[in-house]
Amino acid sequence: MVDLKLAKLPDRAPVKLAITITPDLQSALNDYAALYAQAYGREEPVTELIPAMLTSFLESDRNFARARDARKGRP
Repeated sequence: MVDLKLAKLPDRAPVKLAITITPDLQSALNDYAALYAQAYGREEPVTELIPAMLTSFLESDRNFARARDARKGRP
């Protein structure tokens, strides 16, 4: 097998997830989307913002990252 510099790309198939949220959370998400549009001059639907919000949250949680790495046997 050829030894390439670029590793095999990860699975990028989207996964649909349905959740139920409270009215308060829906209101907060709508407010966030409005502030996002004000900050960046571009409206994005809440459904497009949520994956980025979750990714940002998980990436910023260092304890989660350490525990996840430990579960996968990473140093």
